[in-house]
Amino acid sequence: MAQATLRHDETGDVPVLGPGHTYGTVTDKISSIVLTEPPRPGWIFGFAVSFVLLLMFLFAVLNLLVRGIGIWGVNVPIGWGFDIVNFVWWIGIGHAGTLISAILLLLRQDWRTSINRFAEAMTLFAVSCAGLYPLLHLGRPWLFYWLLPYPNTMALWPQWRSPLIFDVFAVSTYATVSLLFWYVGLIPDLATLRDRAKSRIGKVIYGFLAMGWRGSARHWHRYRTAYLLLAGLATPLVVSVHTIVALDFTVGIIPGWHTTIFPPYFVAGAIYSGFAMVLTLSIPLRSYYGLKDFITDKHLDNMAKVMLVTGLIVTYGYLMEAFMAWYGGNPYEEFMILKDRPTGPYAHTWWLLLLCNCTIVQLFWFRYFRTHPIWLWVISIVINIGMWLERYVIVVTSLHADFLPSSWGMYHGTIWDYMTYYGSIGLFLTLLFLFIRVLPVISITEMRELVHEVHERGHARGGPAVTPGTAHP
Repeated sequence: MAQATLRHDETGDVPVLGPGHTYGTVTDKISSIVLTEPPRPGWIFGFAVSFVLLLMFLFAVLNLLVRGIGIWGVNVPIGWGFDIVNFVWWIGIGHAGTLISAILLLLRQDWRTSINRFAEAMTLFAVSCAGLYPLLHLGRPWLFYWLLPYPNTMALWPQWRSPLIFDVFAVSTYATVSLLFWYVGLIPDLATLRDRAKSRIGKVIYGFLAMGWRGSARHWHRYRTAYLLLAGLATPLVVSVHTIVALDFTVGIIPGWHTTIFPPYFVAGAIYSGFAMVLTLSIPLRSYYGLKDFITDKHLDNMAKVMLVTGLIVTYGYLMEAFMAWYGGNPYEEFMILKDRPTGPYAHTWWLLLLCNCTIVQLFWFRYFRTHPIWLWVISIVINIGMWLERYVIVVTSLHADFLPSSWGMYHGTIWDYMTYYGSIGLFLTLLFLFIRVLPVISITEMRELVHEVHERGHARGGPAVTPGTAHP
């Protein structure tokens, strides 16, 4: 399945499931990663590296709490630095999971089945990393509850005009709905793991989490209803959350921020970077655990097409930003967008982000690059780097040249900025490795349904492409 060409089944379609699978083989393959396979050397090594990065993150945060945010590179006039850059970057990565799970479910796209569980978990872990940065940037994170509208005797209420309050409500709502959506989808699979677990502890834990699931008609009816309602709730969140994050910038009068193109192209950029991260992680996963029959070439091709579309939208956003800076006649905007970014002290970062975000994605016009796993993986990593550079350029270049030239300054991240950033990646990967070991990375229930649908589709066209076989518990 690693060839650069799409394999077609007997009906001429590109399959979303490898041939020859039954209900039993699907259940055995996915559940074996959790229940029967011992930890592989690659998993142990990856988890160890991730955990070391997590310890580095904890050390950096401890130093931050003791010494204050002065250890970061922020200064006057650049009061925002890596913290806000990383916050926006992580929120963007978390968007692909909701898009794959909710919107593609409502649109009845069956190719989402193999990657939705993995993408949903990635969303939760990315949002967890993102939520830490605003708290750390408060300076006194132990007083975070002041941001919430709780009854108190001090008559202390949040400043509703502050974008920080927008973020608190947007991110917390997004995290809550995403967690519920992910967990509801897990319930039938948790029951499968409960019934197949060999150890008493496993049976008890999975049984507790399965909430008494028995697969009755009433259970399935309530499960379908809840899953569909949560998908409907999650869909507008894909647009609203990163739109609100964009308002962190657009409500200000800083040149380079005060533009109406930010909300839509922030949303497109979030989906862009989110799908890039899904590919970055799913390609090694499917190769290492032999899941190429489930995450097929069609999945890679479709995700690359989504990235091509969103990459073109991001490129259009860059062009409109430059055009409006010229057409609007504002000398401050014109200087920032058309002069300082392409020729100023941060020009190398600006040109590199254009290369990573706008140029390399054009390779996806060619099917070879959309279906070749190695090329897809490399391009996805480059796009993730480019999307981080985009947030860096937006934050830093707009702040370093203030309205008053005498207050212009330069920003460079310190070792503590980099330790916090790389450490948050360690937190993300640690959670991901634990998820791979304790929960099914692919939805067993939905893959069984896919087996049935592929069988019925093949039968309707003159011969079954997949034989369902006998259902297993």
